[in-house]
Amino acid sequence: MPDNSSPPPAALRGLDDAEVRARQAADGFNELPRPDRRTPFRIVLEVLREPMLALLIGGGVVYLALGDLKEALILLCFASLSVVITVVQETRTERVLEALRDLTSPRALVIRGGQRQRIAGRELVRGDLIVLSEGDRVPADAVLLQGQDIQTDESLLTGESGPVRKWPRDDPHAGHSRRPGGDDLPLVFSGSLVVRGAAIAEVLAIGAHSEIGKIGQSLAALKTEAPRLQAQTRRLVAVFGIVGGAVSLLAVVLYGTLRGGWLDAVLAGITIGMSMLPEEFPVVLTVFMAMGAWRISQARVLTRRAAAIETLGSATVLCTDKTGTLTRNQMSIVELRLPDGETLRPEAPAALPAAFAGLLQAGVLAAAPDPFDPMDVAFHELGKTALPASFTQRQAGRKPLQAYGLRPDLLAMSQGWAGEDGAYVVAAKGAPEAVADLCRHDDAQRAALARQVDAMAKAGLRVLGVARASFAGSEWPASQRDFDFQFLGLVGLADPLREAVPAAVKDCRSAGIRVVMITGDYPATATAIAQAAGLDAADCVSGEELAQMDDAVLAARARRVNVFARIMPEQKLRIVNALKADGEIVAMTGDGVNDAPSLKAAHIGIAMGGRGTDVAREAAAIVLLDDDFASIVRAVRLGRRIYDNLRKAMGFIFAVHVPIAGLALFPLLHGYPILLGPIHIAFLEMIIDPVCSLVFEAETEERDVMQRPPRDPEQPLFSAALIGWGLVQGVLALALVIGVFAIGQARAMPETEIRALTFFALVLSIVGLILLNRSFSSSLWAALRRPSPTLIAVLALVVSVLSLSLAWPAARDLFKFGPLHPDDLALTLGAAVVGLLALEAIKPLWRERIQASARASQ
Repeated sequence: MPDNSSPPPAALRGLDDAEVRARQAADGFNELPRPDRRTPFRIVLEVLREPMLALLIGGGVVYLALGDLKEALILLCFASLSVVITVVQETRTERVLEALRDLTSPRALVIRGGQRQRIAGRELVRGDLIVLSEGDRVPADAVLLQGQDIQTDESLLTGESGPVRKWPRDDPHAGHSRRPGGDDLPLVFSGSLVVRGAAIAEVLAIGAHSEIGKIGQSLAALKTEAPRLQAQTRRLVAVFGIVGGAVSLLAVVLYGTLRGGWLDAVLAGITIGMSMLPEEFPVVLTVFMAMGAWRISQARVLTRRAAAIETLGSATVLCTDKTGTLTRNQMSIVELRLPDGETLRPEAPAALPAAFAGLLQAGVLAAAPDPFDPMDVAFHELGKTALPASFTQRQAGRKPLQAYGLRPDLLAMSQGWAGEDGAYVVAAKGAPEAVADLCRHDDAQRAALARQVDAMAKAGLRVLGVARASFAGSEWPASQRDFDFQFLGLVGLADPLREAVPAAVKDCRSAGIRVVMITGDYPATATAIAQAAGLDAADCVSGEELAQMDDAVLAARARRVNVFARIMPEQKLRIVNALKADGEIVAMTGDGVNDAPSLKAAHIGIAMGGRGTDVAREAAAIVLLDDDFASIVRAVRLGRRIYDNLRKAMGFIFAVHVPIAGLALFPLLHGYPILLGPIHIAFLEMIIDPVCSLVFEAETEERDVMQRPPRDPEQPLFSAALIGWGLVQGVLALALVIGVFAIGQARAMPETEIRALTFFALVLSIVGLILLNRSFSSSLWAALRRPSPTLIAVLALVVSVLSLSLAWPAARDLFKFGPLHPDDLALTLGAAVVGLLALEAIKPLWRERIQASARASQ
């Protein structure tokens, strides 16, 4: 629609409607191409091909074939739950390019046919003339034709925290680097923000051809890391499946040959197969990942991909952006320096000495009254707390009477205000050398000023000079050079480090994680921030240096360099890939669009949730909801705890399979009636085992969780020592349960009572194994003293289920149980306690072997 603002200059008429239609037909709309989107149905088909899920569904089908509807429904419910969780998770990741498309299509004010019109950003074409004003989001890559005092915030693309100056050129189409970052270029880029000035620009690139569009294309081409634990679990399930299938087939042949009842033989074979096939492994893995994501969310960390939880404990390198990650992404004044070299680091709300107050007051007067520029905002923020209330109250709502903007030949700006004594006050700020020029410094003064500026710049500060003048004339001069300025001093600004960062970096180091800073900012600033954060910043690689390196040279430098500065988005991706190729497990943090490809390529992508863009959040596996770098350390701690507890749970399940499979085989080998049928096995493996495994998920961390090096991601869930320990536990539990069975036989108890007696002894032995395996490093007594509401709930559930199976006729008939007496129950409890105490006595021997195998894998 037409805009009511004044018409553009006659020479700038823009495109006509015919040209717009022709270019839209040739180039398309100003948006990213829609990806080959994975629909929920397509994701469901992919999930159904997973071997673990096929095992769950296959078990349900077997039960249906046997006519056991209840047991089939139990397995199929778990399978359905797994499908739903996976589909929801995968569907969310498909929103990343949608978020990028929204960011690249703001509204745009264009000149077409000599008239200004407000259109949707997606309707822009190459050659369109766009009108940019302070506060506008740039809708496409463009070259400036007209403009004055223009600055843009390109931090989403470059990671550089401060705004960059833009100048129109006499020949705007002359060869210029079409890359974001750097001052005094005539180019503006899609997605950046105009923080000062106004301009008219000609669109050069739209959609996928813009710089932000190129990031989107590289993002679409990246593949996320496959969950390693899932792959290990698949292999484990395959091994169990082969062994279980072979034993089941052997059992069918033996039973049919020795006893002659082939139908019973098939039933016995199915029972043995069910006892040996680890149907609960995928269930427990799913539960741990879901509960782990919830638990990490309590630390203000959102987990978007389950694979990140398992990988957190393996991270060896943490690549972090500077702006908004290590720093607050908020410029602030950190140093005031007088002409004689005296310095002050302001600490609000403390009042300033008179000379420093005059310096800051002039800086506030030179800043825009309603600022977008981060440095102007910093002057006003400090002024509110450090200057007298009379000054801030007088300035509220006032506008300057005269303003002089930045010029290519004078990088300073001045503003004139009405003074209290009838004269005018003129305040100037800008590049120190420009302000020195306004103050007519001689060579000696300039040299002394240059030394002060260099010292501040080496500390990573952005340095501005500030001056003040009085004016009593009736006509404002044409140039700010015509005032008699007095130099007041220098102001050092910085994007300050987050308070918790040094401690978080120290924790990372103690956990064996190397922190690498990758930023678009200048080397001096990057090095100063890195040193303040506690990083080894002895060596710094710039983007220009990196561009000259091949992959082999980059991999060699990346092994020892912790600071990379002036880095472009694709170079971040190269650094991440170089570290990955060198065997590192890479976590990458970031908040801008420029971080999205490297976030997705890293083993663990960590986005900032508060200041981060939708693109970064959707590309990442983990989102820090409070933007606190220290949350990364908490997430790593929780990730290691989750993996430790998952290993305990898997070891527990392995140990439990030994007595379950043994009780399925024992009657067959010795001619006794079958004790456990498919319903008992399904109940134990799909209800008791997973529920009991929740106890391990809720266990607190081991004492040394953050003092050990990162674990090898290829470290198997089951080391030889852990398998051996599981066999010892399982064999002892089986021996005690068979002993209980033998006592029942000696008492000539009926078959149903023996089955109940044996089943109760087995379940109580399982509870004993839970208590035993709660900690690798603590004793049973220490574990019992450690409160665990989950353990109490599980024990109550086990007691309730066992009581129900005896007291409720329908459940008793389903399980084919007979009544048990108090002395029978005491026998089962005594057997479980004896087994627990015996295993606790030998646990220290196996603890050393298990810990040694874990260290060896690292």
